[in-house]
Amino acid sequence: MKLVLASTSAYRRELLSRFGLPFEIARPDIDESPLPDEPPRATAERLAIGKAKAVAGQFDDALIIGSDQVASMGSQRFGKPGTIERAVAQLRAMSGRTVIFDTALAVFNTRSGHLQIETVPTEVRFRPLSDDEIVRYVERERPLDCAGSAKSEGLGITLLDALSGDDPNALVGLPLIALARMLRNQGLALP
Repeated sequence: MKLVLASTSAYRRELLSRFGLPFEIARPDIDESPLPDEPPRATAERLAIGKAKAVAGQFDDALIIGSDQVASMGSQRFGKPGTIERAVAQLRAMSGRTVIFDTALAVFNTRSGHLQIETVPTEVRFRPLSDDEIVRYVERERPLDCAGSAKSEGLGITLLDALSGDDPNALVGLPLIALARMLRNQGLALP
């Protein structure tokens, strides 16, 4: 069976490549807007499934991997900022606070129609940040394409007091521990 990553994220591509398995990339074309009153975890799960199923028609015999991440603090959500101004605003809002990053993972078997879904939450406690620190960080790392504006795999780790979760890769965007388990469930030999 082919292995397909339903994502154009360079971060997810790099993480999946750690398994040493050949895989293809397919671009899912879905609306990533949250539904009214939809909890963050439900949004992440719906979008992970949606991404996997959006590309499934292109592959007859494949395991399609979809993933999505939603960062939230109470009722406030933090998506990909897209601009420097929004990244600075997000980091100001998260300064000294705890944010939950829900990373959902879906594996869809196009041969059997079997779908697996799992969500891996990561609790991230930001240290109190000065405006100067925030601006310096955003200018150096330019985290405009990641939820919450902080790349824990890079300089963003310096913004944190602590993080806790079952898989440090989940915070980067692809929970590899859960993915390995899901792929083994589908008969792939790992390692």
